[in-house]
Amino acid sequence: MLLLPISKIYGGVMAIRNAMFDKGILKQHEFDIPVVVVGNLTIGGAGKTPHTEYLIEHLRHTYKLGILSRGYKRRTKGFVLASSHSRPNDIGDESYQIFRKYGHDGVSVAVCENRVRGIEKLLEADPSINLILLDDAFQHRYVKPWVSMVLTEYSHPLYNDDLLPFGRLRESKSAVDRADVVIVTKCPSDIKPMEMRIFKENLSLYPYQKLLFSRYVYLPLRPLFPDQTVLAPIPNLSHLTSNDTILAVIGIANPRPFVRCLRQFGAKVKLKLFADHHNFTMADMEAIRSKFDAMKGDHKYIITTEKDAVRLAHNPYFPHQLRSKIFYLPIEVDFLLQNDESLVDIVNRLIRTKKAANR
Repeated sequence: MLLLPISKIYGGVMAIRNAMFDKGILKQHEFDIPVVVVGNLTIGGAGKTPHTEYLIEHLRHTYKLGILSRGYKRRTKGFVLASSHSRPNDIGDESYQIFRKYGHDGVSVAVCENRVRGIEKLLEADPSINLILLDDAFQHRYVKPWVSMVLTEYSHPLYNDDLLPFGRLRESKSAVDRADVVIVTKCPSDIKPMEMRIFKENLSLYPYQKLLFSRYVYLPLRPLFPDQTVLAPIPNLSHLTSNDTILAVIGIANPRPFVRCLRQFGAKVKLKLFADHHNFTMADMEAIRSKFDAMKGDHKYIITTEKDAVRLAHNPYFPHQLRSKIFYLPIEVDFLLQNDESLVDIVNRLIRTKKAANR
């Protein structure tokens, strides 16, 4: 409870800041091309990057995309355009993951703390870009978005949360009013219509705001080091038994859905947990090796998340003898009970409306 007064002060500061933007005291920069913002009101774990990837996958054939984020926990400063020479430490693990997936398809990926300058530099580098996706930029109000979406976790809805540091909210729950789309993420596949109505009632959205529900779909395992699959074929999780053991190495904000997925199969699951965006050290690698060696089982595997795989694959301390034993579990986003409009339909409609208003 000692944190509650600090939360009140923090909330007051954020309210003043937002009022200054609303009244035009702090200026917003609006670009001539569509800017789509994906963000949340809480700190970490809502699924921004998978939803950004969903948009990339469904928009890249219609638009020439530029993706910009701040590059959280990178070791560089300023504007950095991703290239074949980039590594996670240069642009951040999430940006590197996006570039590794879509950079070869002509999608430009960059990082910059100053989003206005970042967009300007990105357009200088590639003038053919005609849509910008801003990852984790809902609070970065110096850029005025054409389309804005906010994510909230099914298991941690924003209306049950409090402001930092007492809770996890970056700003007041009322900030959701700025969003065009609200997405409840990481839903169970069997979410009930009653649960959806509860979210709708508690979020108290305006009629023009769209509410969507999404879930994660886990894809087949992939090797962290593909050249090692000759030594050990890729395991099928559904074929594992109680005589097999998995060491789950996880460094993300909310590991529960990932652990829940692994535990639905027959193998025993051991955990090695790290902080979100953790920079794995030599000592960490030794701890992983020791825990793996101590495990019992007919077959033993290390399984990690797609985000952790980016950092582990480029870690110089990763034990060579474990390269054939480690795999990662990719995820993709799937939307539940979409009725009149899909997320992509909504984005395209809002962009068309904005373009018509600007004529």
